[in-house]
Amino acid sequence: MQKSKLWTKDFLAVSLTSFFVFVIFYMLTVTLPLFATDELHASKQSLGLIVTIFLVSGIVFRPLAGKWMTTLGQKKVLLIGVLIFLIGSILYMNIHSLSALLLLRVLHGIGFGMSTTATGAIVANVIPEQRKGEGMGYYATFMNLAMVVGPFVGLTLTNSLSHTAVFTVAVVSSVLAVLCSLVLRVPEVQPASSTTAEMKPAKGFAAFFEYRSLAISVAGLVVAFSYASVISFVSIYAKEMGFTQASSFFFVVYAVCLLASRPFTGKWFDQYGENSVVYPSILSLAIGIFLLSQATTSWVFLLAGALIGLGFGTITSSFQSIAVKKASPHRRGVATATFFVFFDSGMGLGSLLLGILATAAGYKGMYMFCSIIALLAIAVYLVLHGRKSQKQRIISQNESLGK
Repeated sequence: MQKSKLWTKDFLAVSLTSFFVFVIFYMLTVTLPLFATDELHASKQSLGLIVTIFLVSGIVFRPLAGKWMTTLGQKKVLLIGVLIFLIGSILYMNIHSLSALLLLRVLHGIGFGMSTTATGAIVANVIPEQRKGEGMGYYATFMNLAMVVGPFVGLTLTNSLSHTAVFTVAVVSSVLAVLCSLVLRVPEVQPASSTTAEMKPAKGFAAFFEYRSLAISVAGLVVAFSYASVISFVSIYAKEMGFTQASSFFFVVYAVCLLASRPFTGKWFDQYGENSVVYPSILSLAIGIFLLSQATTSWVFLLAGALIGLGFGTITSSFQSIAVKKASPHRRGVATATFFVFFDSGMGLGSLLLGILATAAGYKGMYMFCSIIALLAIAVYLVLHGRKSQKQRIISQNESLGK
């Protein structure tokens, strides 16, 4: 039987839109703490706010974006989001105080929340059903590449040129995101019909959150909390430890290991079930963060990046695939919003609380703590989803053998 086509123009367009948005997110996440320290003379305790306030504004608007997609249409919400994101990127050029930076992060977070919720919903409808795990894996690869390109370009420009150069790249990437959104063709989402119970318009909590995606979203929150220690503080930690040169290559190693695994993990997800991919991925993340806490040489620091990339990159695509698979097609926008509300909440809480922990216990102590949290994520996933998934797979296999 011939496989349905995955690599279509629309799949590439939505994946590239996501890529350019996430390039800016990750580039600014690792460089703005340096900008705030060097140019705005911000304290260590306030650095976590730069990420947290951005994510909080995105969290607030994600459920709204999910609801708006069922009425306004997915592409309209995407275009509004990327245009707000573009405006925010331009305004970084004229920031001279921490309070102004935090206000701008609120606006930028709104654009981020709307645009990434829309791209996640759109791609779930573009990918053929029988290639969902594989397709979401490749879509996530674009986000994972952004995790590499963003920090690498940002730290390289910061170390060799200036923070202004970083903001210029952010503007260019925002323009490219807008252009990719414009060429994207996606069927507009029709308002839910009231002719069947399945398609009745949701009300109250259900209008903004997908109940069936809550369990995997909670597991995503725990994973994101531990990963916040990496994305928010690895550049400062590397500078403190004398790994400034290695810090630029941390996310390059991250990407190489992730990309090497991508052709296999997506197919394993579809063929052998999500548990076969998720458990080793969380373990890889936990070991990688533990190695960060023990790093005394650049090669250990980079080895940690390899394991974190392999683990976290695979987890995000797997969890997002599970979240959208749980929902009905017309609720995929809401399911995507639900997943990222929890995921971003974990990232935001982590950035805020772990900054306080780093001040009290140092970065090594913080990373040791986060490796334990990552291990706890295995138990959380097992209880909330893993056991049920295994039972369903056994039932499906028995039914298949019975036929």
